[in-house]
Amino acid sequence: MAAMHTKNMNNTAEIQAERVAPRPRITTRPVDLCLHAGARRIDREQLALAPTPNRTATWCPISHDSLVKEAEAGLNRAGFSIVQQSHALTEDAARYFGLFQVADLNAVESDYAFVVGLRNSHDQRFPAALCLGSQVFVCDNLAFSAEVKIARRHTRYIERDLPEVVGRAIGRLADFRTDQCKRFDTYRNTELGHEKAHDLIIKMLDGKAITQTQLPDVLTEWRTPRHPEFAEGQNIWRLFNACTEAVKGSLWKLPTRTQALQGILDGHCGLLSAAERN
Repeated sequence: MAAMHTKNMNNTAEIQAERVAPRPRITTRPVDLCLHAGARRIDREQLALAPTPNRTATWCPISHDSLVKEAEAGLNRAGFSIVQQSHALTEDAARYFGLFQVADLNAVESDYAFVVGLRNSHDQRFPAALCLGSQVFVCDNLAFSAEVKIARRHTRYIERDLPEVVGRAIGRLADFRTDQCKRFDTYRNTELGHEKAHDLIIKMLDGKAITQTQLPDVLTEWRTPRHPEFAEGQNIWRLFNACTEAVKGSLWKLPTRTQALQGILDGHCGLLSAAERN
């Protein structure tokens, strides 16, 4: 009887083990902001102290801190957790850029992370916006595939509309994650010779994904990658990381440039529809 009881307990334990799926491993690493000249890295508490200009009849700036708080609340409501974060301000506190590395219950171990970028300005240089992107762990390279402008300009109703607009942007994160996984898998599996790589680099220059001064760095990273993980084969993934390595310092222009970069590479890999290519 004792042996039978022990056997039944073992069977029960095995059944319970089958029912409880193991929690996926979530790889994290500190998010790094490669700062633009004149910007400084700050902590979360310092951000709340940044001044906000007085509103006018046609312009209603929002505080950098209120944008971050709304993003934090929206991510929490959507079931995402912020595992790392980084914040930066220009010396006059007029421009803000932040990064949240996020994870959810469906996250799996990978060599890159999903990030939400935030930006806001008090000098009317650009609107408040959320950017959905990724960060490759081995090199800290950032790339943004989608930017959701919270407002074309800081209008009088921006504070009222902020929760809804931020919520819509965060709602796109799940679809973005699926698309980005497919994109990066395709990049790794698309072989690329030196001649075609050079042609694509010229397209990137023409498409303003890179600048003339960044061109030599892109070529160097393509030919002799500084990270051995990218030297194992000649493919689109290697070229993608060569470009994101070269544009690291252009923080404020990073969303626009990396979206242009991925548009060119997606077109080469066949990830764009005919309508999107035209």
